[in-house]
Amino acid sequence: AIGSAVPGEPVKKDENSRRGNWGNQIEFVLTSVGYAVGLGNVWRFPYLCYRNGGGAFMFPYFIMLVFCGIPLFFLELSFGQFTSLGCLGVWKVSPMFKGVGYGMMVVSTYIGIYYNVVICIAFYYFFMSMTNLLPWTYCNNPWNTPDCTGVLGTSRANTTFANVSAVMSGLTEIVNRTKRTSPSEEYWRNYVLNISDGIGNFGEVRLPILGCLAVSWVVVFLCLIRGVKSSGKVVYFTATFPYVVLTILFIRGITLEGAVSGIKYYLTPQWEKILDAKVWGDAASQIFYSLGCAWGGLITMASYNKFHNNCFRDSIIISVTNCGTSVYAGFVIFSILGFMAHHLGVDVSEVADHGPGLAFVAYPEALTLLPISPLWSLLFFFMLILLGLGTQFCLLETLVTAVVDEIGTDWIIKNKTYVTLGVAIIGFLLGVPLTTQAGIYWLLLMDNYAASFSLVVISCIMCICIMYVYGHKNYFKDVEMMLGFPPPIFFRICWRFVSPFIITFILIFTVIQYKPITYNDYVYPSWSLVIGFAMALSSVICIPIYALFKIAVSEGSTFLERLKNSVKPDPDWGPALQEHRKGRYATTGPESVEVCPLKEDLKDEGKEKLKETEDEIGLTIPGSNGSTLNPSPSA
Repeated sequence: AIGSAVPGEPVKKDENSRRGNWGNQIEFVLTSVGYAVGLGNVWRFPYLCYRNGGGAFMFPYFIMLVFCGIPLFFLELSFGQFTSLGCLGVWKVSPMFKGVGYGMMVVSTYIGIYYNVVICIAFYYFFMSMTNLLPWTYCNNPWNTPDCTGVLGTSRANTTFANVSAVMSGLTEIVNRTKRTSPSEEYWRNYVLNISDGIGNFGEVRLPILGCLAVSWVVVFLCLIRGVKSSGKVVYFTATFPYVVLTILFIRGITLEGAVSGIKYYLTPQWEKILDAKVWGDAASQIFYSLGCAWGGLITMASYNKFHNNCFRDSIIISVTNCGTSVYAGFVIFSILGFMAHHLGVDVSEVADHGPGLAFVAYPEALTLLPISPLWSLLFFFMLILLGLGTQFCLLETLVTAVVDEIGTDWIIKNKTYVTLGVAIIGFLLGVPLTTQAGIYWLLLMDNYAASFSLVVISCIMCICIMYVYGHKNYFKDVEMMLGFPPPIFFRICWRFVSPFIITFILIFTVIQYKPITYNDYVYPSWSLVIGFAMALSSVICIPIYALFKIAVSEGSTFLERLKNSVKPDPDWGPALQEHRKGRYATTGPESVEVCPLKEDLKDEGKEKLKETEDEIGLTIPGSNGSTLNPSPSA
């Protein structure tokens, strides 16, 4: 239990005066859209499409979305909203599984560290766009190589867009070159990253990137300085403006020569790749990555909802918006890739870097072709910053909320800002190694291992815990009590059978078909892959370690008794506010009854009933939880 209800109109004021609620429901939906729609929609989804057979990737992607993504999204939203607790507190449902919450925190920590590094590179490009001529327009810079071939020629003559095609025709003479690179790609690799020859060669810290990382963390902290009260206002802009820029770039992209061939590459399926487990594994991890399942953020954001909010409707709106944005961004990317491939005389698959480089190579190249290109560059990188920040807000809030809920004292709730500051400073310091010359290698290693199969494991265990340990009938009743209607039959089937089965199948299949990570032609050394696996396991290992700890400290003379007691719902499990604790959560007697006498009464009166309903949740009462928080049960 978190606190007492506010007297008066709950619509006008926070229901939960101690913890706070969203200002209104639009803030929650926009925040969740900003959380789900992130950098991954621009640089990860098109990249996975491009790597996994174009349109063929859509098939496993939509299957994973319908049978795993949306059901898990709804599950996490309802889970957090029902208890009004973050990703640690919700595991009062079955305390032995609290390690899943710690696993979510570890995943959010890893993602939060490297995600902000990608945002800071966008900040860097944003600042470097404040010029009359974009620095990646031509090939006559100190960092360029003889292989550089620009789409606007090699001099700074006033080449108008009208005669770009004439310049391009001259490039056909050098088609026989063994390797051609664009000025934007060389700017990215040789100047921005000044990339080293391997993951073990850190080189020096790139001070401009480090400065931008500090700026990025300061912005995130300021937007979260008042928690969801301040971030809820910021998202009105950060969650909507990116669509304006995407639309402008889409219109510009499809009018470019060769855009059609790029879009065909995007949509034409290479069905032979559908048999590759990597394609299905990427589809599953992309759904979790993009929707934010298993990060803990969805549970956290939903915990600030009012108890009777229709989170079922919200989950459909947010999931469909996110998926549509991914596909839409893919059109924008591939129209530009088709344009570049056409003029360089190569296949679409050869024109761009992998991973984040796609957004920092393909897009900047296209922007040099637009009239007043610095203005469009500023807009585009501002959009990237906003997309990233929307996700970063929730990642940081997830960690802060988990800490504040767990400690739960009045002091820490009042001084939540200091917790936010502390987490931001730690996040900045841990991100410093990613600003070195080997930073991109580590960033991609974290992306491929820390936030991949571990998400699948966490989601699967969460489904098993809620549906089979706590009991699907109990959870369906909880959702019905909260929403006023039970979960639709499709979601009940997915939660119990389909989602866990598909997730388990993908996990096994991915392990069997595992291929080590590479970056362009660079093959990662085996010691770095060991570190990658260690990062992946560090989130999953929390689950068995905490489970063993919980069993050890639970009451009981035998192992089975301890196990049974460790999975029983905490007496404090249920709605946070007294006014919502109805049905089997209702307390007996006057509302102001003290906690301790109530526990004694329950022991005397309910022993037989508790024995008969071992599989059910039993009677619960508001009272002190593990965080020594004693609520006032007055309505």
